[in-house]
Amino acid sequence: MADQEEEDLKMALRLSMQPSPPEPKRSKPRDAAGAGAASSSSPAEDGRRLQRELMAAAAEKRMIAARGAGGASSSPAPSPLPAPCPSPASTPNNEKSKPLPRREGGFGVDDGRTGRGLSSEEACQLFSMVFGSDVSKGILAQWSNQGIRFSPDPETSMGLVQHEGGPCGVLAAVQAFVLKYLLFFPDDLRKGASTISSIHGTKAFQGSDNFASLTDSEKLRALIRSMSEILFHCGSNKRAVIATLSVTGNTGKELEGAADGPKDESIIKALEGLSIESASDLQKILRVESYSVQATVFQRLEATLPVFQSRMGALLFLISALLSRGLDAVQADRDDPNLPLVTAPFGHASQEIVNLLLCGQAVPNVFDGRIDVGGGMLLKGVSTIVEVGFLTLLESLNFCKVGHHLKCPNWPIWVVGSESHYTVLFALDTVVQEENELEERESQIRKAFDAQDQSGGGGFIGVEGFHQVLRETDIRLTPEKVDQLCSSGFIVWSEFWQAILDLDSSMGGLKDSSGLMGKKVFDLYHFNGIAKSDLNGQLNSGSEAPVQRPRLTKLRVSVPPRWTPEEFMAAAPSGSGGDQSSASDAEVARQEPPQHAPLVDCIRTRWPRAVCNWVGDPPSIV
Repeated sequence: MADQEEEDLKMALRLSMQPSPPEPKRSKPRDAAGAGAASSSSPAEDGRRLQRELMAAAAEKRMIAARGAGGASSSPAPSPLPAPCPSPASTPNNEKSKPLPRREGGFGVDDGRTGRGLSSEEACQLFSMVFGSDVSKGILAQWSNQGIRFSPDPETSMGLVQHEGGPCGVLAAVQAFVLKYLLFFPDDLRKGASTISSIHGTKAFQGSDNFASLTDSEKLRALIRSMSEILFHCGSNKRAVIATLSVTGNTGKELEGAADGPKDESIIKALEGLSIESASDLQKILRVESYSVQATVFQRLEATLPVFQSRMGALLFLISALLSRGLDAVQADRDDPNLPLVTAPFGHASQEIVNLLLCGQAVPNVFDGRIDVGGGMLLKGVSTIVEVGFLTLLESLNFCKVGHHLKCPNWPIWVVGSESHYTVLFALDTVVQEENELEERESQIRKAFDAQDQSGGGGFIGVEGFHQVLRETDIRLTPEKVDQLCSSGFIVWSEFWQAILDLDSSMGGLKDSSGLMGKKVFDLYHFNGIAKSDLNGQLNSGSEAPVQRPRLTKLRVSVPPRWTPEEFMAAAPSGSGGDQSSASDAEVARQEPPQHAPLVDCIRTRWPRAVCNWVGDPPSIV
């Protein structure tokens, strides 16, 4: 009798787990028999249904009591079925996306290769966050057809090549970190060291521009270390999530584990016909793994590198960075979480994507810290100095102001943003980052001024903030000059800076009677990874087609002394034999006629008054 009761309880438990009582077997179609089903149930059937429900309730109470007492083990309650993924378009634009319930074990650190797929809710949130609800097939194709691969051209072999528009923000950020390792840690790459030093500011580093001599193994190590560093930084240096593909071929083997023939060929074959057009497509193909040890991440990225080199690579790395940060944390970083991270109509990477990869947070602005605009609203910028920085053409057009954290990174490497593209600017020598006496004083004054600037980088402050700047920087302007600057009720940086240049150094100003203070001459390199027609200043011979390849341009940058307008007009290069200036001084005075391109405007946001020269075609930032 006890055995029968136990069997009845088990049956009741199974019945209680079902969302509704099971339908009886029918000999007729449901629509034919269903018309009178509700009214034709007999009292006996009603009694059996009531008995099943009572038995199910009793079984559930026994299970709860047993778990509460820590008694005999029992089968765990089944996980609820995931709710269907709502269309992004069904969410009102003015309603902020609600955080998803944290899935137990979700992206927890396991340092193993177990991995897991995405739930439908996670896939939906991820797809909507990246692409929005009205993304075109063209944009999805751009992001599904860009791998992370080095250029085969010897002159640009250190660079990642871009074939599709859109993912350039991801590639440029990864490229900047790759250059950090190739230029400043070459010995560690050759040794295959498990760890790399991160010393900053204690000594000068100088890299080599002999990029053709780089071996494939050195470049791949630099790439893997860069990807690992970026993902760990996104995970607050506590974890990294790697998103790979779980696509299977005819053999049933996982994509990354295919061993029949070269991996590249196996991946290409497995990706045939694969497209991503919805959240459900993401859910089908993604597998995510979470790690807490950087050495393990390096090994895992090394093993899965062919997947990131495939046509899905750039998108997979972006997803890895987003998941490493955490989807809810990414949304909290942003000022407007309702906008997609990939911008319409051309599918460019937003500033939030670039900032996520550069500083580990998906903040939308490039100024330092936060700006309180009132009403409890804060605009979020970059909170700390970064490893590699960012410059933008938009600053030269007065649309924004890049802060010190991005403009003066630990290493002389910058992602350069234009209206439609991202490229990379870098120097071989860290000395270009060192500030002379004039630059240090300028940085101090500008930092104090920006701290009072509540316009988001507009370059003006109020009267009260102006007096605070004068006190902090020990600038002693005459009362007449102060009244003149404050006459309109706000103080513009350009007018304030001119007053400082006219003020003697004994009064806290920067007037330099020698006219030699602030001069610099150095080289910069600009890399544009998108494959373009490149004649490099040469004419095509016959019908030969132009070479399609990335562009690397060397620029000679001269920063002349900072003169006041009167001193600049009165100054003339000295031709006397008794001139004691160095060769560098003479080069500044006798510079080549300056050349101009939009990139020069970007460079001048970092080094005001800089003039540039190059050989061949102008460097392109589009």
